Amino acid sequence: MSVILVVAAHPDDEILGVGGTAARHAANGDKIYAVILGEGQTSRGERREDISREAVNKLHADTLKSAKAIGYSDVFFEDFPDNRFDEVDLLDIVKAVERRIKELKPHIIYTHYSGDLNIDHQYTARAVLTATRPIGDYCVEEIYAFETLSSSEWSFDYSAQAAFSPNVFVDITDFYEKKEQAMSCYKSELCEFPHPRSLAGMDTLSRTRGMAAGMERAEAFMLVRKCVKKDK
Repeated sequence: MSVILVVAAHPDDEILGVGGTAARHAANGDKIYAVILGEGQTSRGERREDISREAVNKLHADTLKSAKAIGYSDVFFEDFPDNRFDEVDLLDIVKAVERRIKELKPHIIYTHYSGDLNIDHQYTARAVLTATRPIGDYCVEEIYAFETLSSSEWSFDYSAQAAFSPNVFVDITDFYEKKEQAMSCYKSELCEFPHPRSLAGMDTLSRTRGMAAGMERAEAFMLVRKCVKKDK
């Protein structure tokens, strides 16, 4: 049994980016956890205080319902300000991730691609890399970056390696129904096609990534780091 940790910036990212793979891990008997760093709502008002705590709590309730559909063992909320991670000391985000790593001791971490358009995704990726420096009693063996609809494909940054370029494909054909069921719990986050963050958009991406690897449906990742230790 492996321990898997998904470190996501917002509620629904843990489904959009890795929902099918998470369900596959759960079905294989792995323990899978999610850390949601941002509260996911308050950027929708002119000021953070314009959005009620009730709205945030409702979104978190949707997250827990969604997690149950996938098979997450637990979900942890950190409540950093939505789409304002650049106003938070990076060290605070790093320490939040470190705390969960120390507690859960994951073997594999899935997190955002550092080149995403969304600033919170960028900071999350940086925080994970900082928190997982391979020093001391290092438990994390593999780190993968996932793509997030309405962020990864909208990053028109033409600097070197800015585009998400997957090199790992996971067959989620047997688990796509669970992913769709889980995403359907997020009533406030789903949009109408052709918006990419829609059930139709999610369906299209799963088939596109599947075709690239000879599968019916797949989720795609970039291997960030893999450490193979010597046998004891």
